[in-house]
Amino acid sequence: MVVFAMLGRLFLSFVGYLGELTILVGDVFESIFFGRKRMRLILQQIVEIGYRSQPVVIVTGAFTGAVLTAQSLFQFSKFGMETMGGALVSVSMLRELGPVVTGLMLSGRVGASIAAEIGTMKVTEQIDALRVMSVHPIDYLVTPRFFAMLIAIPLLIGESAAFGIMAADFVGIHAFGIGEAYWKFQMEKFTDLTDVSFALIKGLFFGMIIIIVACHQGMSATQGAAGVGRGTTRAMVYSSLLILIANFFLTLLLNMIFPAGASLG
Repeated sequence: MVVFAMLGRLFLSFVGYLGELTILVGDVFESIFFGRKRMRLILQQIVEIGYRSQPVVIVTGAFTGAVLTAQSLFQFSKFGMETMGGALVSVSMLRELGPVVTGLMLSGRVGASIAAEIGTMKVTEQIDALRVMSVHPIDYLVTPRFFAMLIAIPLLIGESAAFGIMAADFVGIHAFGIGEAYWKFQMEKFTDLTDVSFALIKGLFFGMIIIIVACHQGMSATQGAAGVGRGTTRAMVYSSLLILIANFFLTLLLNMIFPAGASLG
């Protein structure tokens, strides 16, 4: 009975947390349609979220593609299917690894930073000061970051996937000595625009998760510096978990809409 009671409390807490996130999402969309658009803040956040995240995204994507290529070729070599390594990496980077790895990196770098910044503003009463000056906190703090993330994350995922595929080409063609013509023929045969659609759709959902969770944790921070620290940690952990959970359901749904290999039929 104690175990069931604990599970029940966890479930109710999770449902309550999702409810709070849903309310924040509603406030953001209300701000998008009826609030003031602050282009200067949006551009600043594009630089912070997009431009400054490029090094970590590029390095992560490149080495993810490289290690996936090496592992796949070690296995494919047993069956004489080495030329399929490029196709495997290109599809994997676009449909799964590119969006997920980029989302997880951004949840650590961007989500934690946003939660810490907004949380500090909350505990030092700067958010209350915004309300006194008739500035809506959602309009000023959340919506610019929301817009910036939606603009930046598709580009970051594209970079991650592109560098992962380029690293795969280097490892497969130059390190393992596989014929370039055969390698690229298989890659082009099994990769199409539906795989790009996977990456973009997943990226938009993951970006919204990161921003909403981070801003919610920041605006919910209490108890001074300790509360800001807890909120920062929760923003990173919660957004990462939600990205992994959402990825599973998005994969099932998108495979129904864009079946893998449909273009080969």
